Amino acid sequence: MIAWIVRLIDLSRRHAWLTTACFALLVLASLGLANSRLSVDTDTDHMFASNLPWRQHQIEYGKQFPQFDDLLVAVVRGASDEETAETADQLVRQAQADPRHFVDASRPDVGPLFQRDGLLLLPSDELAKLIDSLMTSQPLLGPLASDPTALGLMHTITLMTLGVQQMGSDLSSYRKPLLQVADSLQNAADGHPTPLSWNALLGPSVTQQQDNVHFVLLHPQLDHDSLQPGKAATDRLQQIIRTLPDVKSHRVTVDYTGSVALSDVQFGAITDGIVLSTAVSLLLLALWLFLALRSWRLIVPILITLVGGLVLTLGFAALSIGRLNLISIAFAVLFVGLAVDFAIQFTVRLREARLTLPELAEALRVTGRRSGVQITVAALATACGFLSFAPTSFVGVAELGIIAGVGMILALFCTLTLLPALLTLFHPRDEAAEVALPGGAAADRLMHRHQRALLGIFTVLSALGLYSAITLPFDANPLHTQDPNSEPMRTLMGMAADPATNPFNIDILVPDLAQARQLTAKLEKLPEVASVLSAATFVPEDQDAKLDQLGQAQDLLLPSLQSPTQVQTPTPAAFRAAIADTRKDIHSVWDKLPADSPLRAIDRALAKLETTSDANLATSAQALVRFLPAQLNSLREVLNAQTITAQNLPAAVRRNWYTADGRVHIQVSPTVAAQSSEGLHHFVKAVQAIAPEAGGPAVTTIASADTILHAFQQAGLLALVTISVVLLLILRNGRDAGNVLLTLLVSALLTALFARLGGMSINYANIIALPLLLGVGVSFNVYFVMNWRAGITDFIGSASARAVLFSALTTGTAFGSLALSHDLGMASMGRLLLLSLAAVLLATFAFLPVLLYAQRKHQPRLAQD
Repeated sequence: MIAWIVRLIDLSRRHAWLTTACFALLVLASLGLANSRLSVDTDTDHMFASNLPWRQHQIEYGKQFPQFDDLLVAVVRGASDEETAETADQLVRQAQADPRHFVDASRPDVGPLFQRDGLLLLPSDELAKLIDSLMTSQPLLGPLASDPTALGLMHTITLMTLGVQQMGSDLSSYRKPLLQVADSLQNAADGHPTPLSWNALLGPSVTQQQDNVHFVLLHPQLDHDSLQPGKAATDRLQQIIRTLPDVKSHRVTVDYTGSVALSDVQFGAITDGIVLSTAVSLLLLALWLFLALRSWRLIVPILITLVGGLVLTLGFAALSIGRLNLISIAFAVLFVGLAVDFAIQFTVRLREARLTLPELAEALRVTGRRSGVQITVAALATACGFLSFAPTSFVGVAELGIIAGVGMILALFCTLTLLPALLTLFHPRDEAAEVALPGGAAADRLMHRHQRALLGIFTVLSALGLYSAITLPFDANPLHTQDPNSEPMRTLMGMAADPATNPFNIDILVPDLAQARQLTAKLEKLPEVASVLSAATFVPEDQDAKLDQLGQAQDLLLPSLQSPTQVQTPTPAAFRAAIADTRKDIHSVWDKLPADSPLRAIDRALAKLETTSDANLATSAQALVRFLPAQLNSLREVLNAQTITAQNLPAAVRRNWYTADGRVHIQVSPTVAAQSSEGLHHFVKAVQAIAPEAGGPAVTTIASADTILHAFQQAGLLALVTISVVLLLILRNGRDAGNVLLTLLVSALLTALFARLGGMSINYANIIALPLLLGVGVSFNVYFVMNWRAGITDFIGSASARAVLFSALTTGTAFGSLALSHDLGMASMGRLLLLSLAAVLLATFAFLPVLLYAQRKHQPRLAQD
């Protein structure tokens, strides 16, 4: 092998211009391939093999219910349910009017099923309570329905005072709505009229949302040529939100989330600050190269070689895979960080050779003989670490492994061909400075003298590392690699706190409604389950009894709900007169009212409102009854509910709860206790014990974690085996190969210890650092072991140590750029890579030398200062 490497280097040197020209053509061709065939896949679902059972369920579910994919979700919250619903409607209308940015927009809680027949969906006891509430409000309904203006409101309050005066009526049942009236009147008196929530006053309805929250679902137009396909639509959504009247008045807030927004934020985080971090990394890289090589005639060829190898790898990626994903997009940083090691080793050893061989041609040949095999072993081992992921089902890292693994081979080829050619063309000056690290010989003697103590220290650290590796947590939640401060994540986490809107639900498909009801009954008994929804939820079984209840309420209430043919808006003078009359009536029963009576609060507010300006009175009159007509219409409509059947379900509801072939969709939501990774695992396990075919986000999260862990185990074992084979084939010595592998093991245990001390957990993004550690560790360890075989007894005091140190600094700089990424997944990968690099350096510079010292029966004489 040595002879072949020397011939390749010598051939490149003798035909330097031709070699450089050929590489220039290859680089141009690779750029053309990358430009025409390489894309970026922003769909994180594609990071796992499609033949996995849980992925097949996910794909099937996506085909049956495509309306749940590629969504933007607007979460509308307001001071009252009516304001919230009105703002949601305005948002829907504006989005529907903008087909350039939105395919469609809708409210899932709107339609005949909810507005007319919704009361039939309530449990019987809740329906009874609602009807009782409406019956209690009946005395208020007649005056309000006959005069749905501020005058009607004043008349209603007067009727209450008459009830107190003539019959001593107890108003405690009206206390809450009357206090709301008092608050609205007080706001109006203070000069900022606010709408009165008649939904809350006249009894809750099935359409009223908990905490006054409504959702708007939007399918954006996606630009698949962009790293952020939905950004234009999201920007437009934000513009629309800012124009909504109740948002401008701060009465309503609209936040957004959804798969599109989350994906855009994540890819935006990757590119955010990339120019600055790349510039800083390149400056640091140039600094380390200068300190290591001290000559621009050496540095420039290395940089050109790195860029050439990177572009060739990009061309290979375009030709073989055709796409980059959220993880494989990091290959460029990894390539630079690792491939620079080969070039630094070669040029530092060239500097060492030229101390005694000033003639460049001979120095290149000697460098090839001394370091060519070492660099080859290092490149092959690093490639094995990457390629070990290729056969796994974790496609995201498998693609990175293929690209970066082949990239290491291309980097080796460039180092042994293009770099010698460029060095010949740049012709660096003769070498006169010492290459070894200052103080290296003293460090070697210190380690030799205290080898037993150091071995004992590393034994303890390794034991602690083993414990850390066993207890190192694995974070299965992919959302934890997202920026928690981004609006989509803040909104999603707010939804996750409520079991009704928790995104980690489970989806099940069953043949018919009967089986849906049977399975629902079983699932609802599980302590991990908060709620179960299905098509059966919208076709309740006890409708006849409920319709009888509603029929009785209809007979009693509908006569009170007759609306006038014409409604006249009161003038300020008429409203002022009505206020005076109402206050007079309240004072007539003043002595009969408790001190905390809401009527007393209403009187105080009316006293101030009575003296306000006509303009404020007019505005206040409109605000007080702004939503009254709609609420009265809603009451009339729900009292006319009709039987719900599977056949007359609205098309939008059928689309969400039935497949095209008639199967029924069941959605199971977890309790708050299932929010953690452990809780989610128990939730999935409990549901799948009853319904083994269950899928959905919760199952996907747990299954993807298992896939990642299995991929790591498979890749780690494969990397260990292939690296061992490479070492045995090239070193041809079991003990030398064992020394490299034992040092690798210590590096891995130290990495686990450092990660545990740093409070890190393993996730789907940073797990690539672990098998990669094997390749990086081998690349450093092989240099020292092969030097030892050649009789070089210096470690820290050798040229190889200088090359390893500055290679580690350049690699660390590249990894550091990942650690500074705004994307939490990429940043965690960078931090773990930095920790693993520190562990490799500690094992290589301290553990490996004392291990080799301890194996020699006759200790070699160490170099003197």
